[in-house]
Amino acid sequence: MSERDTLLESNQPVRIIKIVNKRQMDDFVRLPYYIYKNTPQYVPDMESDVRDLLDARKNPAFEFSDIQPFLAYRSGKAVGRIVGIINRKANERWKKRDVRFSMLEFIDDAEVSKALMDAVAQWGKSFGMETIQGPMGITDFDKEGMLVEDFHLTGTMSTIYNPEYYPRHMEAMGFEKEVDWLQIRINVPEEVPARYARTSQYVREQIGLKVIKLSNKDISQRGYGKKVFDLLNEAYTPIFGFSALSEKQEKQFVDKYLRLIDNRLIPVVVNDKEEVVGVAITMGCMSRAMQKAHGRLLPFGWWHLAKCLWCKHEDSAEMLLIAIRPDYQGLGVNALFFNDLIPIYNHLGFKWAETGPQLEDNVRELSQWKPLKPEFVKRRRCFKKSITDNR
Repeated sequence: MSERDTLLESNQPVRIIKIVNKRQMDDFVRLPYYIYKNTPQYVPDMESDVRDLLDARKNPAFEFSDIQPFLAYRSGKAVGRIVGIINRKANERWKKRDVRFSMLEFIDDAEVSKALMDAVAQWGKSFGMETIQGPMGITDFDKEGMLVEDFHLTGTMSTIYNPEYYPRHMEAMGFEKEVDWLQIRINVPEEVPARYARTSQYVREQIGLKVIKLSNKDISQRGYGKKVFDLLNEAYTPIFGFSALSEKQEKQFVDKYLRLIDNRLIPVVVNDKEEVVGVAITMGCMSRAMQKAHGRLLPFGWWHLAKCLWCKHEDSAEMLLIAIRPDYQGLGVNALFFNDLIPIYNHLGFKWAETGPQLEDNVRELSQWKPLKPEFVKRRRCFKKSITDNR
């Protein structure tokens, strides 16, 4: 009998703890290697990113959030994990009392999943929260949405992959759908579709917009990194669950991530006043490189990641996000992005691309892909449940 089967059949009780030391954090970080041992679709997180996210000394989100990781043990073995998040800024913005759950992992055992959810629910109630929802991150730029379809497709570094039994457990515990996200796959055309070409020409000539590419100097010394994230804050304000990034968070994203991406893959749209009015952040897919790195930079993980970023690309791209300033939405700015990126994707050998999660009821956002004959994949769900009567 395997260790997994032994734990599933064990009559030992599940014990939930709050993480208070390094050994427990090690168990938290490494649990996915146990859960996904024989799952080729799973793409691991970088262990350092997980540790930093949960470290109040390194994550500026602790200034406006309460964050508590939990572990589930059985027979001395970690069998589940979860993080409780109370984003006070988001609750104030949306006038709610929500406790979020995130980074959920568990073996296929109802006692384990229930114990984890109960731990976050009770912790949230101690702060006066009324509803538990998730998977949601601290901010909208963290991973969110439990996979409920297309489990056979390989995950990405920016999205959640989870086993097929996860949503079944959620429904059995009485959780209901709050929102769904969809991802879109497109085959990269050899030429820019005529509709995009015409619209982009009109936007350039009649509205006075243009695409620029940012150098590292532009990003760090000329303030364009901050301008990009200020734009994201403005454009994403109406989106479900969003809370604006603080200046410290913006700086962290710029320093840690933005400067690492090939600048050719980040078209920035500016107007005749050189104001940033749109941005598309895309990158080459890094799923295989992340799998080869096994979540660690050392001893050789850095090589796999660097090789993928700068040398030998995979055959697909990740279109992480598109943001347009509200007063420029609906004017054809999206066409500038596609007109710019499609030739670059072809040059780099990208055969297809996949977007990040997009809300299923955001008709305007979803319709922009129509000329590219999109395929809708990887439905993701945010679940919710009242905890006001949870004993």
